[in-house]
Amino acid sequence: MTEIRVLITDDDRLVRVALAHFASRDPEIVVVGEASTGLEAIEAVEELNPDIVMMDIQMPEMGGIEATEIITSRWPQVRVLAVTTLDNRENVLPMLSAGATGYMLKDSSAEEILHALHQASIGESSLSPRVAAMLIQHVRGTLPVHSRVEAAALTDRESEVLQQLALGLSNAEMAAALHVSEGTIKAHLGSIMQKWNVRDRVQVLITAARAGLVDFT
Repeated sequence: MTEIRVLITDDDRLVRVALAHFASRDPEIVVVGEASTGLEAIEAVEELNPDIVMMDIQMPEMGGIEATEIITSRWPQVRVLAVTTLDNRENVLPMLSAGATGYMLKDSSAEEILHALHQASIGESSLSPRVAAMLIQHVRGTLPVHSRVEAAALTDRESEVLQQLALGLSNAEMAAALHVSEGTIKAHLGSIMQKWNVRDRVQVLITAARAGLVDFT
């Protein structure tokens, strides 16, 4: 059985206890530690080598956005799952741009928490259509004029998958829309990630937005 090692970071002890309780319901998930600030999270990642960091956004000393940037830069194999009470672009989008694989709200159910952790562990966190559009808009809006990045060319089918991803569709929804199997969708996404040297769907969208390959509606 594959073990998913999780570090929980939140400045509220009761939230840490609740998240640890929910996460521990799954026999494949092991909570390896807790941190109350971004600085503590960085130290804990170095010491404990978790697979996923559940990261609050607003914390003293160092917030989740800065900590996420450092963690994903130093330890690219570690996934960060943003955990917040606020579902707005001022908090969520900078967190995703910093390298978080996905995000969830603190009032999510235990089932939603476990699902998000499993998705994050394989880099397949999906974004709602609204958040996907907001993310693309945020990335495009923060780019200086005439500063698009170059991205390796995609095949026609990979480009179709990318456009579906930009709509916030899951693998199953993309497969239905393009009349192919989920396995084929995963293969195309894997190929895009390899070409662009990124590790998950969120970073695919960010790269595509920076390259001007997707837009928001």
